[in-house]
Amino acid sequence: MTLDGKCPSGPIETAWDTHRFNMKLVNPANRRKYNVLVVGTGLAGAACAATLGELGFNVQAFCYQDSARRAHSIAAQGGINAAKNYQNDGDSVHRLFYDTVKGGDYRSREANVHRLAQISVNIIDQAVAQGVPFAREYGGLLDNRSFGGAQVARTFYARGQTGQQLLLGAYSALSRQVHAGTVKLHTRTEMLDLVVIDGRARGIITRNLATGALESWIGDAVVLATGGYGNVFFLSTNAMGCNVTATYKAYKKGALFANPCYTQIHPTCIPVSGGYQSKLTLMSESLRNDGRVWVPKSAADATKDPSTLPEDQRDYYLERRYPSFGNLVPRDVASRNAKTVCDEGRGVGHEVDGQRRAVYLDFRDAIQRVGKSTIEARYGNLFHMYTKITGENPYESPMRIYPAIHYTMGGLWVDYNLMSNIEGLFVLGEANFSDHGANRLGASALMQGLADGYFVAPPTISDYLARVGWGSKITAEHEGFKAALGETNDRIQKLLNIKGKRPVDSFHRELGNVMWDKCGMSRTKEGLEEALKRIPEIRAEFWENVNVPGENKGVNQSLERAGRVADFLEFGELMCLDALERAESCGGHFREESQTEDGEALRDDVNFCHTAAWEFKGVETAPTLHKEALTFEHVKLTQRSYK
Repeated sequence: MTLDGKCPSGPIETAWDTHRFNMKLVNPANRRKYNVLVVGTGLAGAACAATLGELGFNVQAFCYQDSARRAHSIAAQGGINAAKNYQNDGDSVHRLFYDTVKGGDYRSREANVHRLAQISVNIIDQAVAQGVPFAREYGGLLDNRSFGGAQVARTFYARGQTGQQLLLGAYSALSRQVHAGTVKLHTRTEMLDLVVIDGRARGIITRNLATGALESWIGDAVVLATGGYGNVFFLSTNAMGCNVTATYKAYKKGALFANPCYTQIHPTCIPVSGGYQSKLTLMSESLRNDGRVWVPKSAADATKDPSTLPEDQRDYYLERRYPSFGNLVPRDVASRNAKTVCDEGRGVGHEVDGQRRAVYLDFRDAIQRVGKSTIEARYGNLFHMYTKITGENPYESPMRIYPAIHYTMGGLWVDYNLMSNIEGLFVLGEANFSDHGANRLGASALMQGLADGYFVAPPTISDYLARVGWGSKITAEHEGFKAALGETNDRIQKLLNIKGKRPVDSFHRELGNVMWDKCGMSRTKEGLEEALKRIPEIRAEFWENVNVPGENKGVNQSLERAGRVADFLEFGELMCLDALERAESCGGHFREESQTEDGEALRDDVNFCHTAAWEFKGVETAPTLHKEALTFEHVKLTQRSYK
């Protein structure tokens, strides 16, 4: 199989505009003849469904939550990037493009990243028109703050609720189309399989989470905007319901899964406090604008009250090691450095399993410089959240933070049009692999989700529909739908019939421990091989000993979780295999065998300057690896440095 990204030729600055002009169009009177299925109603999904509905297409939108407003996009706190250059500090589309390629450690597709940077300026205008309450300066212009991996202020924000406010904007646009009748919204509905007929995505199988009923849905195109797979680690900053099922089921039907080992560790998370936890809480990266990260210089001082330690006994290790970027280095760099100082015994906070895994994020100097009221205006809701969780006042004592699983850069492989190798299957936002390489810069997730949903997918989907036409229609009686429906029902009944002794979460936690230890913040050949031996053993016991109570009637959350964990138990193996095959370090993928003398990620551009896209061959059969070569004509390949 040859992977063709279908990137347009010509100058990269005009490539998207030229490509869009050359796309085929669907006459407005003909759009109502097409039916598009959009799975997921976060920023990417809601934006896409609303825009297609506004254009006049018939859209069926699905989410497993009880409201589209509960999508995990709501959890994004710090902001959204855009190259508006309101600060007049040297930003531009090209600089955002450059920072994103560099931040991803030169493992992303240049054409997609440049388009993202170009569209970023339109996203802000769209959101403002929708009423998103971005912070403003005294003169009325939208305010900006800095995020990691950039030396300019390009992040637009609404206090620490940016994701929520942007989602409300997209939800209002979606609701307008629901009212108009172009979009039908199906809540509490989970996609459990993809239907592919004659090489084209033609529908999905869903389960009604309120009744247990399985249903077939037919479409001329299918859009997956279902987020990432960070919950394979069990403990993560993701909402408890986030899962890999939709994209993994598409993978099992022939869609290639690209770079699954690229997972992001966020450096600014409230540390683990005990084995009873089921998730972790993120503290926005924006806090590193004013907070200073440090640990005691001596391990003997790790248990002391931080207020008693004088300046000469504090190690502001990010400022010391990276004087140009300081506390605003990219997430992968900040995370590895936090792990290093804790490994040295200088971690602070409570002991968990005999280790102190936390560093300080201190606002003392910022409060002295600009005043408590200013800090409160910038981060007040985040400080309130920290106090509610920890019982500590960050205005008076430093926050304690530690890295945690957050975002996933890997996802289904897509071409420039955001279509997978399966015709008619489009993949948006975090569910695809296309824009962030091996590490995402902070505040770029919201940017990609809205760019894909509002501006990229609508014209590319229209182009696809215009090319295939509305020719032969199929029904739910087609053998492809009947087979998928039968397979889905059999899998559900198999889970219910096991009647073992262990609860679902015990298997999920065990898998998560293996993934974190062997495929987490750092990875080794030996550790990954151990994981690849252990995961099939956990999976085998799951199918023999899991206890899924209840029936497939009405609400059964144990059954929901069992299906998702079953997919994680297969997908985790693919992640470790990808991490083992990629014998280099790049971005968030840190192989201990491949590092510079001072502990930075060391790429191997000769052997691994490619996207690794995996083809499913069977649960117990090794997948086939396909490679898309990455070329860099506008950003020079070089060892990444933030010093």
